[in-house]
Amino acid sequence: MHAAGEAPSQSALRAAGPVADSLLQVSVVLAVGGTLIFAGVMLLLVLAIRRRAGGRVDARWWIVGGGLVFPTAVLTALFAWSEWHRPPWRPVPPSDALIVGVTGRMWWWEVRYRDPATGAEVVTANEIRIPVGRPVYFGLGSADVIHSFWVPSLGGKMDMLPGRVQHLLLQADRPGVWRGQCAEYCGEQHARMALHVVAEPPAAFDAWLAAQARPAVAPAAPSAAVARGREAFLAHRCNACHTVRGVSEQSRLGPDLTHVGSRLHLGAGTVANEPGELARWVAHTQQLKPGAQMPSSGQRIPPDELDAIASWLAQPK
Repeated sequence: MHAAGEAPSQSALRAAGPVADSLLQVSVVLAVGGTLIFAGVMLLLVLAIRRRAGGRVDARWWIVGGGLVFPTAVLTALFAWSEWHRPPWRPVPPSDALIVGVTGRMWWWEVRYRDPATGAEVVTANEIRIPVGRPVYFGLGSADVIHSFWVPSLGGKMDMLPGRVQHLLLQADRPGVWRGQCAEYCGEQHARMALHVVAEPPAAFDAWLAAQARPAVAPAAPSAAVARGREAFLAHRCNACHTVRGVSEQSRLGPDLTHVGSRLHLGAGTVANEPGELARWVAHTQQLKPGAQMPSSGQRIPPDELDAIASWLAQPK
């Protein structure tokens, strides 16, 4: 797990899984091959210039050798090698793969799992947790416009199209947190449509998924603010857009907030989920993420009730 304050990696040059490693190898070989070809062409150019002063060069050498044999041999070799190393475009999920559904929305990510104990669907947002060493088969779709799912340290990107399900097979080889980003321009807040992938040991992942499958449970002895937060959440109709399982499940227009306190970031990577930030996010949503579907509530909800809502939402981890 990354240390506090350390930015999660978002680099295709820091591969953290077999798919990303294959893509990195192909990219390096193609880049080196292109550089050698460029150097060879420059060398031939120098030789041609020097030869011009001393005599003519048979044009057949240039046409047959440099124009046919050399590029055909080099490009065929690079193509064959890259085809051998690249990940499959349409992967078949291994029998032990974890299935995760991700839906792109303007501008956040809806993430769905299946609870192995009950078969119930577990919904979360903007953060994907996966077990280390286990392949993860993603079903990718969109609820509105074209988005693109891309976590550079784990593998290639895949477009997310309305009305269609695309697939991507990824795997993390070590624990860590990696940042992903929508890779297809999707509107005003495209740049702030990030997600984080948290890879952890299988036992920790199983415990996390079991906790996520449970509804929101109030602490045995809640503070006054926490006790008041639930009532304020309902009184101000936050449940018109957000589900908190066990409290209100009528709407899924916005992210499921059942266990929002366990997430690393808010607003699809816009701000870190630190004490006080949830209330600030609700109060100043449009200032932090202009154009988001959620309005700023700082003028609508008194500060003490905002703090109470944030305290209550932060409880169920």
